[in-house]
Amino acid sequence: MSKIEQATNKRSNQRRILEIFVELPAKALVKWGFTPNILSFCGFFCSIAVAILLSLGGLHFPFPIAWIVPFFMFWAGAFDVFDGEIARMTNKISISGAFLDSNLDRLSDAVIVLGLIIGGYFNYIIGYTILFLIIMISYIRSRAENEGIEMKGIGFMERAERLIILWFAFIAEFWIYFVSNLVYGAPFELFFPIFTIIFTGLLILTIAQRLIFSFKEISKIEAPDKK
Repeated sequence: MSKIEQATNKRSNQRRILEIFVELPAKALVKWGFTPNILSFCGFFCSIAVAILLSLGGLHFPFPIAWIVPFFMFWAGAFDVFDGEIARMTNKISISGAFLDSNLDRLSDAVIVLGLIIGGYFNYIIGYTILFLIIMISYIRSRAENEGIEMKGIGFMERAERLIILWFAFIAEFWIYFVSNLVYGAPFELFFPIFTIIFTGLLILTIAQRLIFSFKEISKIEAPDKK
């Protein structure tokens, strides 16, 4: 199966999931008067809330309030899905809306990473490296699409996957920290460093996947017509 076919299948699977879990909430949001741009800003503000909470050590909050970080992280990702879905449902897909959404997504990525740095989950070198890799993933897609290459679905760690993985990691970090502290009297602190290594590796893998795919497609475009 070619990379393009794999990307198409990936998008088809995502579409089926969207139809099951997103269509009804999206219709409700449309009835309540939400626009794609409003939802883009809602997702951005949720990301800011996540960053602030992370900077305050939110993953290690006491048990009764520990849910607050995954809660805002969930809605940051949900609004990122809803804005595009509502744009399609209401035929409000526009260049300006896509431009706004893309820039807010990059800002959201940046503030979450900064929150992790300030909160002590990453050191500055690792944090800025991860931020650089995330920006590169986005840049490669943007640059390739300027050359007429379809990049949707290319690469393992697209933004939706990154948010989902981080969401699960935040939940896992709290539970491991809380349970180990409760049972052994001292928290297990190696989960997030191990996760960071895996997460960074997956980001590098995604960059490699996108670069290889882009160069292959560019070579096809530049190849002389043999017909």
